[in-house]
Amino acid sequence: MPITVATIAPIFLLIASNIFMTFAWYGHLKVEHRPLWLIVLVSWGIAFFEYCLAVPANRIGRAAYSPAELKTMQEVITLAVFAVFSITFLGERFTLNHAVGFALIAAGALFVFLGPLPAGP
Repeated sequence: MPITVATIAPIFLLIASNIFMTFAWYGHLKVEHRPLWLIVLVSWGIAFFEYCLAVPANRIGRAAYSPAELKTMQEVITLAVFAVFSITFLGERFTLNHAVGFALIAAGALFVFLGPLPAGP
């Protein structure tokens, strides 16, 4: 696949959108002293920017990727962003169980990008 805007832009847009979404979904875990209604409103505001990036990522990416490939890419990026976020922002440990689980999901993603498997004999 040649490198074009349609092949590269969705990756960067999905990374940026997932950073926003991860903060919207999990950033509040470090702000336990605020009322839940306020956390929901702030998270919703942050999520707006996630949508402003994710929707164009999928629209642009459709020129180069199938919807299944775009969704798979988004899920793998989500896990990678969350792993970095949970370690750096939340102070969580990244364990062998996490690594194995992530590797299995990445292996599943590989099958999506390989395309159809050959039919049996």
